[in-house]
Amino acid sequence: MRTLLSTLLVFMIGSQLFGQIERDKALHYLGGNLFGLAGAGVAKQISDGNRAWTFVGAVVGSALVGIGKEAVDAGQEGNQWDNDDLAATVLGGLTVGVTIEIFSKKRNKKKPMGSLTTQRFNSDDFKINADANKALAISTELPALSTFGYSTIRTE
Repeated sequence: MRTLLSTLLVFMIGSQLFGQIERDKALHYLGGNLFGLAGAGVAKQISDGNRAWTFVGAVVGSALVGIGKEAVDAGQEGNQWDNDDLAATVLGGLTVGVTIEIFSKKRNKKKPMGSLTTQRFNSDDFKINADANKALAISTELPALSTFGYSTIRTE
């Protein structure tokens, strides 16, 4: 519920900020998002999932499209190169790269010390009392601790 409310709040604030940004810059940002996502996908495939290269692919993909768009604009009569448009496009790719980094699985995440994957067990740890197992399978009542071989006497 908290995530839903915070997402709605961000969208409400973002919709009000849209009026402060030129429409052209917002479209460049959106284009940077889309081509940054495409660049990240290509880089992820080429680098076999390397997170650093995926981030670089997102930024480079958006930068290449931004440079290409501004080069086309500069070649048109009555139009010129705009560094702000290029910055908005690259910012879109940078946003996608950071988002992918935040939500991607951490491969090098250390497991807690008490997790089952870091503990070592002996085969003696898994021996089960066969009589207790049979009694549990046949009985319809809940078993007592003594059925499993545990004492009900507290020792401190």
